[in-house]
Amino acid sequence: MDYLDNLNEPQLEGVMNTGGPCMIIAGAGSGKTRVLTMRIAHLIKAKGVDPFHILALTFTNKAAKEMRDRIEGVVGNEARNIWMGTFHSIFARILRAEGGKLGYPGNFTIYDTEDSKSLIKSIVKEKGLDDKVYKPNTVLNRISAAKNRLVSWQEYLSNPIYLADDESAMKPEVGNIYRIYADRCFKASAMDFDDLLFNTNILFRDHLDVLNKYQQRFKYVLVDEFQDTNLSQYLITKKLAAVHQNICVVGDDAQSIYAFRGADIQNILNFEKDYADLRVIKLEQNYRSTQNIVEAANSVINKNRAQLKKNVWTQNTQGDLIEVIKATSDNEEGKLVASTIFEERMHHQLSYTDFAVLYRTNSQSRAIEEALRRNNVKYKIIGGLSFYQRKEIKDILAYLRFAINQHDEQALRRIINLPKRGIGPASVDKVVVAAYEHDMSIWEVLENIHSFISGRTANAIADFVTMIKAFKLEIERKDAFEAATHIAKNSGILRALYEDKTIEGLNRYENVQELLNAIKEYVDNPENEDKTLGAFLQEIALLTSVDQDNNEDNELVTLMTIHMAKGLEFKYIFVVGMEEDLFPSQMMLTSRADLEEERRLFYVAITRAKAKLYLSYALNRYRFGRLKNCEPSRFLEDIDPQFIKVNRLFKGSEANNFNPVGQVQGTHSRYAKNLVNSIRKTSGPTSQNYHKPGKDFIPSDTSGLTEGMKVEHAKFGFGVVTMMDNLGANRKAKVNFENFGEKTLLLSFAKLKIHDS
Repeated sequence: MDYLDNLNEPQLEGVMNTGGPCMIIAGAGSGKTRVLTMRIAHLIKAKGVDPFHILALTFTNKAAKEMRDRIEGVVGNEARNIWMGTFHSIFARILRAEGGKLGYPGNFTIYDTEDSKSLIKSIVKEKGLDDKVYKPNTVLNRISAAKNRLVSWQEYLSNPIYLADDESAMKPEVGNIYRIYADRCFKASAMDFDDLLFNTNILFRDHLDVLNKYQQRFKYVLVDEFQDTNLSQYLITKKLAAVHQNICVVGDDAQSIYAFRGADIQNILNFEKDYADLRVIKLEQNYRSTQNIVEAANSVINKNRAQLKKNVWTQNTQGDLIEVIKATSDNEEGKLVASTIFEERMHHQLSYTDFAVLYRTNSQSRAIEEALRRNNVKYKIIGGLSFYQRKEIKDILAYLRFAINQHDEQALRRIINLPKRGIGPASVDKVVVAAYEHDMSIWEVLENIHSFISGRTANAIADFVTMIKAFKLEIERKDAFEAATHIAKNSGILRALYEDKTIEGLNRYENVQELLNAIKEYVDNPENEDKTLGAFLQEIALLTSVDQDNNEDNELVTLMTIHMAKGLEFKYIFVVGMEEDLFPSQMMLTSRADLEEERRLFYVAITRAKAKLYLSYALNRYRFGRLKNCEPSRFLEDIDPQFIKVNRLFKGSEANNFNPVGQVQGTHSRYAKNLVNSIRKTSGPTSQNYHKPGKDFIPSDTSGLTEGMKVEHAKFGFGVVTMMDNLGANRKAKVNFENFGEKTLLLSFAKLKIHDS
């Protein structure tokens, strides 16, 4: 059986022991996919199992195809008979056959996200609700979360906790929207993605004959990436395997990073409780990374309390130490990363495809993209558009362009009804026709709109014209940043994005803020003599123009978020933005569970690297148009110092305390152990100079906290509240601290003591 060749002992055990419940804990780079595919091939080739009796569930179609191709290489065309695919595709197949028992025809429609949002938008309008409060994204996410917890609309409306949550979020009608949405989907013979799992659970719960039919059919159930399953997926697989008990789950709790999508790490942590005779196999040999990278990753993940203990190791070479890059700003960080990529490629004769830059949020790509362009380094964005091609960025740029040049028809068409102001495409077409018929510019027609169109639309266009004229005056009187900020605020776009509290909405808002940061950097740069908005737009136009070189050698550096990088690997990895409140994200500091998920995300980032890992942070970063002081991430302290060294581009007095390039690795530990302390000395507050509260320090009730109040924080000391954000359940306050500057704090987490002024 040559397909068993070159398997190590634990891998061989995972392939050969096919009977009974089994959990394969697969460390990063340990050959998980190979074991899972060879296990299925072994069932067919050596055990004689009919492929029709095997169910293999994955999270992506790509993974399913890769596995099927590998199995086909061993067993031939029989591999095509395996029930293999994503959870949604497999259960849609079952519902096509059995959905009649739930009242659905076999040809039911599957709604995608846009279909669902469109329906919710219609329901909100029909109910006369405020569409700025009941945004389709927000409502759909709430309904999706309920379905993933198997909460029907009936249970939702009868549960006082859900209703209270909606009331506190000032969205008391979500439950009723859920009820109408479910009813409309059913009447339309449609299911959304969540319904495919939700209804499969209902089918198996209420129709035991159907459940028994599939329990008998699927004698072997295998689940890939089990750490990413939600409650709904977990219960379905548990029910299907209940008769034969031949269930095999494969995953790594250390790579569970999708809680925001409903994934529940407890499914893998507690799996042993479901099966008394569970066989646990640990794949601990890493075939991907160097010893330094593997050991550094271990030292990080060992800080988590909630985990299945394992000791990942490798026989690969020791490799280079992890290098830390300190930059004075996010702009310099981009330059240092770009120049390091260029130099490493030249020095080691590498391809640009060997490099990847990972970041916590999409908005961070802007500085990296600009630096790569200036170094003539081509790149590609995975899982997102290039920064200047994102819709919200193009929307703002269109406003800026049109405020400068009122003959820009494409910019006009993009912004005239954004945000919505009652000017539809038909009205714009009338304006264009009138301009051609009367030999006038479109702007002249707009300025004299009441001569061509009447009613509400004409009034809306007149208001638009007045706004653009005001913007034009701002551009003439102010520098690029001041003018752009004014336009972003007064156009209504910034407010619309700010009011969308979904993950997508927050990302779009951050992206616009990042654009304003770029303009601020442009204005602050003494090399740019012309500080006008027109000069900035010209630079951006040149920066983002399409490269006419038709070279298709795919020599591209990869840029993506860490979430998108899971499952991938590159020789050289750069993780940028290693700063507090960025990574870990400020939104993930309210509980230990959230913080541990962020640490798992960092573990995933580290373990993408095969040969070399760089970690970078900035002492200052533009956020919301202001230059903010930054603290290095606490995750840098999680790494055992013996695996770190300071990058050769490292600047500052502490450079003399560290190993120079070429230093013999064995003599480095005496320098490396002081790394984090040295970083802290030059870049921000340390535990030694944090505020020490008195013994009488007791956090106050902050429900009545208002601007101007004096407060005390256990770490940052005394400060004054400068701004309150009371929207939603997560109330925030901006506090200007005497010794640490302005910080934004989640009040549920910050524990402030209020002092009398």
